[in-house]
Amino acid sequence: MGVIVQEQAGLFHLQSSGMSYLIQIVDGYPVHGYWGERLKHRETMGDLLIHTPARAGLDRLPQEYPQYGSGDFRNPAYQAELEDGTRITELKYDGYRILKGKPPLSGLPAVYTEDESEAETLELVLKDAYSGLKVVLLYSIFTARNVIIRSARLINEGDKKLRLRRALSASVDFSGHSDLEMVYLSGAWAREGNMKRRPLEQGETRIDSKRGMSSHQFNPFASLVTPETTERHGEAFGFSLVYSGGFEAGAEVDSFGSTRFSIGMNSFDFAWQLNPGESFQTPEAVMVYSAQGLGEMSRTYHRLYRTRLCRGKYRDEERPILVNNWEATYFDFNADKLVSIAEEGAKLGIELFVLDDGWFGKRDADNSSLGDWYEDRRKLPDGLADVAERINRLGLKFGLWFEPEMISPDSELYRKHPDWCLHVPGRRRSEARWQLVLDYTRQEVRDYIYDSLSAIFSTVPVAYVKWDMNRALTEIGSAALPPERQAETAHRYVLGLYELLERITTDFPHILFESCSSGGGRFDPGMLYYMPQTWTSDNTDAVERLKIQYGTSLVYPVSAIGAHVSAVPNHQVGRITPLDFRGNVAMSGNFGYELDLTKFTDDEKETVKRQVAAYKQIRGLVQQGDLYRLKSPFEGNESAWMFVSEDQRAALVYAFQVMAVPNAPQRTLRLDGLDPELEYEVEPGTGGEISIFGGDRLMQLGLPLAYEHKDYQSRWFRLRALKPGKA
Repeated sequence: MGVIVQEQAGLFHLQSSGMSYLIQIVDGYPVHGYWGERLKHRETMGDLLIHTPARAGLDRLPQEYPQYGSGDFRNPAYQAELEDGTRITELKYDGYRILKGKPPLSGLPAVYTEDESEAETLELVLKDAYSGLKVVLLYSIFTARNVIIRSARLINEGDKKLRLRRALSASVDFSGHSDLEMVYLSGAWAREGNMKRRPLEQGETRIDSKRGMSSHQFNPFASLVTPETTERHGEAFGFSLVYSGGFEAGAEVDSFGSTRFSIGMNSFDFAWQLNPGESFQTPEAVMVYSAQGLGEMSRTYHRLYRTRLCRGKYRDEERPILVNNWEATYFDFNADKLVSIAEEGAKLGIELFVLDDGWFGKRDADNSSLGDWYEDRRKLPDGLADVAERINRLGLKFGLWFEPEMISPDSELYRKHPDWCLHVPGRRRSEARWQLVLDYTRQEVRDYIYDSLSAIFSTVPVAYVKWDMNRALTEIGSAALPPERQAETAHRYVLGLYELLERITTDFPHILFESCSSGGGRFDPGMLYYMPQTWTSDNTDAVERLKIQYGTSLVYPVSAIGAHVSAVPNHQVGRITPLDFRGNVAMSGNFGYELDLTKFTDDEKETVKRQVAAYKQIRGLVQQGDLYRLKSPFEGNESAWMFVSEDQRAALVYAFQVMAVPNAPQRTLRLDGLDPELEYEVEPGTGGEISIFGGDRLMQLGLPLAYEHKDYQSRWFRLRALKPGKA
């Protein structure tokens, strides 16, 4: 398995344990032959893949990296403008190379291998003889996973300047499918992760972000599925972009029923000058194939991203249970108030206290002080170190909130360096949340942020950082770039961010970093490379979180999903839900609390203590187990999911009913992922009678399920396999 080459037939067969991907060179063009379930490799395979010759028209050729201008009228994967202003290039095959393992990408986050035997990489070399443009297509296939990772490196080997106007990461033509549907995630602030599914028809179906961030509105992910595809059955072709800036992803169906899907950096307002000898690397697209529905596609992404994208000390460690003071105090706190919340947390078994916004500069509201990263001695007269040490003495670790990519016009930093924000000279500077965006294309700006944060990390025992980013990019220009490179600003911003994150996470490996962007505005694989978890949404309402967390799990592992219990009435929607219900939803992610624990009644504190103790027992399975989605909150009144250990001997089941149902029928919940040959003890999470069921019975007939006759009800169960012969 890996990459198999038949040079005479011009055939490249990328083969994993359960998948094949075929490329054939036809008249000098790399042509897509097949992507799907694994095929046996035969010497005669090339004869089966002969396509319409290129001379019959490129518009009918399913190309691997298509161009525009020579007869293909569909969306191209790239476009280059020559020095004379023309935009015609024609890439032809010029050789290949096979590498063991998977090489890193310079300056970009990327999936990695720990041993070169895990993957092989095919480099297809294409050249345009006229301009000197060379493109290297990279295909890395994981031999034990149904995963191909694609990117492109564009090199100017000519003697004149080139200007890239489009440079996507991957393009795939599906010639044998005429009835595909597209599944993707959409939403807005406080309602991220909504699963959408629509049939593809002639024309284009497109999602994108022009915001300089991956965005709340669309996630840089999509899957093509057949009409019969469900969670458990049918084919799914997943595309996920490892990038944190503006992106585009879309499917184009032509008049012959062929579908071209492409994904990469957004071409809108983008250009990149390539001088002779210079190169440009696209972000990588992670392509996953599943023959067992969307569920298996998701689990493939989860395992890959959890173990071969996330890095560092916390990649495989259980994440701490935290309490965050944001919804408890907002900006109104002092050191004693913070410590009082931590004291209650310590009594309840919580492990980490996080000080959110408002601790720096003169930050009494969200209209000032971003960029002034020094403690406010009015609120913390003895400084951050004193607060952190007092909290540490209680047995809790200390965490801190930052928004390092932003600057407030009302700040010492802005008064000193008004040119350090993204802006266009002479034009209005659009404020959002009374803040502007720092120009991360500039080294001196990144150095200032590094120095400010590292000064705190070196003197305060910070164990966790919540890295926030609360607005999109506007007036995207840089005072440090020449006119011909202004259209590079948005991408250079992202590259600058990655450079800073690499530096700071390398120098402070003991800190658990969590990404945030007003919740899920930048929940993408690029950020997971540096920060192994993300604050999923600012909406902490448990009912809304059923949808948000369910949808986010379509591509992202549970270990990346931050989920907190908050107070009621909920601060985003005003809903009042039981503490048990809120807890069970939040325990299905990286668990924590975001409220004032000192205001809880004794009964509520006992419930929290019970939740914390239970999560400590199960969090390894929640964070590292395989997720099976059982009932979709997008389809009805109930939701359910379960976590299964790798050896199938342990499982957790969570079930939720939003509104009470009068005269409800008897329910059963069909489980998934268990070993049909094993017997399982099934124990209700809140205690009660233990039952014994066979794995086959639980998956085929289901688990009996009943709710109290009230709104907002939840149940959870622990499953343990019996030793053979015990039953």
